[in-house]
Amino acid sequence: MPNRIVQPSPIGPVADELRRQLLDQISTGVLVPGQRLGGERELAAQHGVSRSSLRQALGALELDGVVRRVPGRAGGTFVSSDKIDRDLSRIVGVPALLRDQGFTAGSKVMSSAVVAADAATAKALKIETGAFVCDVVRIRLADGFPISLEHAQFPAERFPGLLELSLGGSLYELLESEFGVRPAEAEERIEVVSATQDEGLILGIPVGAPLLSISRVTVDAAGVPIECSHDLFRADRTRITVRTHGRSSTSGSAVTRGKVLELRAHAY
Repeated sequence: MPNRIVQPSPIGPVADELRRQLLDQISTGVLVPGQRLGGERELAAQHGVSRSSLRQALGALELDGVVRRVPGRAGGTFVSSDKIDRDLSRIVGVPALLRDQGFTAGSKVMSSAVVAADAATAKALKIETGAFVCDVVRIRLADGFPISLEHAQFPAERFPGLLELSLGGSLYELLESEFGVRPAEAEERIEVVSATQDEGLILGIPVGAPLLSISRVTVDAAGVPIECSHDLFRADRTRITVRTHGRSSTSGSAVTRGKVLELRAHAY
């Protein structure tokens, strides 16, 4: 987290001491960017202060930009982070990903149509070239600011009427609730690319700025492809996280420098 100049806050001594304690935990890494703090009752009991003092301390930290408080049932207080953590070790929709890190998720549907699958899409979805697919292009927003451009395609025969539904939320959740289909596994390929003029305008970045290009094929529990997608994430707003299991020896280690990194994630 970048260094901040924290000004003295006009709060009581108990609240100010708690503010300093929390600030110290954040600066030393005990509390990490994007982490959700406990509920008010839990935090107040943990630090031995009243909920009034706790609210004063959190309010002062929020004014300083150190924490973010998100209202609502799925909200809470989060350690501020300038980047979204894109965890490729699990399959989760972008709205849930953002909510878990204290961001307000949003979407803008750029286009939706039923189109004929080209050869690459047909191969990924294991359908005939020219078969119909539901084609959805959206801009993903975090706190109202664009973070990614998403282009997803789904076999139209399996998901009839998909485009007639609301496409502003998680499409994975939509597939499960409306069609009883859950993603079980995804294979993703990651590259760093440069933003074109159109991509820069859409995402609010200069032409040539780095983007994380993530191509994904998602399958159901039977191994049948249900999605073929391509996402462009702003590299200045996104951090990639991958959890892997170590080997007992180094003989099977792979060199990925200068190559496309291929990852496989499982549903949880």
